[in-house]
Amino acid sequence: MRKIIEERVSAPQDGYDAQRACSQRIEDQTVSNAVDAGERLIRLIRKHAGQGNHGTGCDRATIRAAEQLLCAAFPPSYRRLVEEFGTWDIAGAEFLGVYLTSAAGETLLGSVTATLDARRQYGMPENLIAVMYDGMGGILVLDTSRPDADGEYPVLVWNPNVRDRDDMEKLGADFGTVALAMCQQAVRN
Repeated sequence: MRKIIEERVSAPQDGYDAQRACSQRIEDQTVSNAVDAGERLIRLIRKHAGQGNHGTGCDRATIRAAEQLLCAAFPPSYRRLVEEFGTWDIAGAEFLGVYLTSAAGETLLGSVTATLDARRQYGMPENLIAVMYDGMGGILVLDTSRPDADGEYPVLVWNPNVRDRDDMEKLGADFGTVALAMCQQAVRN
C-alpha cells in the first residue's frame, strides 16, 4: 500500500498546473494499488460531473487497436479509465485517453495521435505513451520500458529538451495513483 500525503495549494493564475498538482502533497489517503486508485477516480469524476466532461468509453477492440499502433500495452489503471470514459477532464485536469470522432473517422485520437505526433515531430522515445499535456511545454508520459509486477508504468514528464530518461521528472510509480491525486487537487481548487 502506498501512502500519499500532499499539501493543499492554490491553482496558478493562468489555470491548472499539472506538474504542480502532482508534485505537491494532496491529502492523507491509502491507495492499495493503481487499479483501486483508478476506481476511486471514476467515482470522483462521476461525483463532480458538473466540473468536467468525459466520453462514453472504449471497447476492448478499440483499446487493442490503440495498443497496436503504439506498440505497447496500456497499464491496467489507464486501461480501466479508457474503458470507462475514453477521454476525460475534471476541473481543468484534462487527460488524453483514447477516442474517435466523426470528423476524424477511424483515426484514434488522444494518447494515440499525441504519442505518434510527438515521436515523429519531436523525437519522443518509442517506449513512452503520452497521457496529458502539462500546460508548460511538457507531456506526462507512461514509461513502458519500466513495468512493475502489476504491469503499471511510472509516470514521467517528457519534453523535447530532455534526452536522458533519468533527467525526466518522475511524478509517480503508476498512472492510477498520479491521476487520482491530480484530479483530487483540481476539484479542490
